[in-house]
Amino acid sequence: MTAAPADFASARSEFLRIDTPRVEDGAAIWRIARDSEVLDLNSSYSYLLWCRDFAATSVVARDENGDPIAFVTGYIRPDRPETLVVWQVAVDQAHRGKGLAAELLDALTARVASDQGLESVETTVTPDNTASDRLFTSFAQRHDVPLEREVLFEGALFPEGTTHLPEVLYRIGPF
Repeated sequence: MTAAPADFASARSEFLRIDTPRVEDGAAIWRIARDSEVLDLNSSYSYLLWCRDFAATSVVARDENGDPIAFVTGYIRPDRPETLVVWQVAVDQAHRGKGLAAELLDALTARVASDQGLESVETTVTPDNTASDRLFTSFAQRHDVPLEREVLFEGALFPEGTTHLPEVLYRIGPF
């Protein structure tokens, strides 16, 4: 994986600016997640905490006014410190279909690799989320690394029981 500069606060793409999230971005990130109609929506409080506590392993894309229009949140697995877990990826409706999620994922993984090393990326995807499946499959292909899929949590483990689809773990790497 190609390393990027450790600080990409002013990195620009063909779309806009890629940046580290700030606490004041939490409300906008929550709205983008809510409006995605696909993600499990966490409390607005959790997005504020995410922007404070996991900013180093998350990214936002900003429009020309500096407002967040897309994000990727992630964290380092405590028991596997060279594994980045991607928690959520969302792009505002007006900016979808342009490759922005892929660009954000590439920028984030390059930064984490540069800052602390990176052996693998993990995420979970429900079987009906074709957009996420395409995003992570193409990520593995772009970086020429293996992608393994296995059920991580069966639907019956969730409070909703069998009405909840299983969560499939995508393990990408090693890089």
